[in-house]
Amino acid sequence: MRSDPAVLGLLADGDIAIEGQLVDASNLALYCEVRAGEDALTCIYKPVRGERPLWDFPDGTLAARETAAFLVSEALGWAIVPPTVLREGPVGLGMVQAWVDVDESVDLIDLLHSLDDERLRRMAVYDAIVNNADRKGGHLLPTAEGHLYGIDHGVCFSAEDKLRTVLWQWRGTPLPDDLCPDVSRVRAELDGDLGAALRSLLTRAELRATRRRIDELLAAGVFPQPNGNWPAVPWPPI
Repeated sequence: MRSDPAVLGLLADGDIAIEGQLVDASNLALYCEVRAGEDALTCIYKPVRGERPLWDFPDGTLAARETAAFLVSEALGWAIVPPTVLREGPVGLGMVQAWVDVDESVDLIDLLHSLDDERLRRMAVYDAIVNNADRKGGHLLPTAEGHLYGIDHGVCFSAEDKLRTVLWQWRGTPLPDDLCPDVSRVRAELDGDLGAALRSLLTRAELRATRRRIDELLAAGVFPQPNGNWPAVPWPPI
């Protein structure tokens, strides 16, 4: 499932009006409306200048990494990341992402302990591909329609193996046969149009590491295990 081109066009070209701020966010995250004529959409805008420095990721790169995470999600066809663009806004260059209305009736703790939820299994494969260093339970957004989105991918794509997630329940078990063709297709696209699009968002070393991770994932044919050199679970986990 690919994102609606009209939604992406609105996010990219509409006028952004800031309406509030997500005060619990680690970095500046602004609640906004983006509008073009009669079309309007609620979104989150994270300007680069509002990013806090991290010791293990280059300064000012989180918005680009979130955008790269969306492009990989699109290439997989899994619609894990909400529609996302990198653009200029009222506070400068930043990531603009469609807002997702969450189904508050879903118990995240119960969801996270599921062993047979195909949405979570797909998410775990996706996180292994993008080397997600911060898959918290609160970064999962279940909708009333039954879809499951993942957000906050600013600390993905490190050239070092930094997978840190609450979704380890399938570690060491075989990858689902129905997901492997999508992963293989994305690996091929990293040598083509997808790789070209990511070159403006990631470093060459990060792109090489992404290709290597996918090669190793497909060759092993199993979900990754914690490597012991990096905390396996983010804190707080929710």
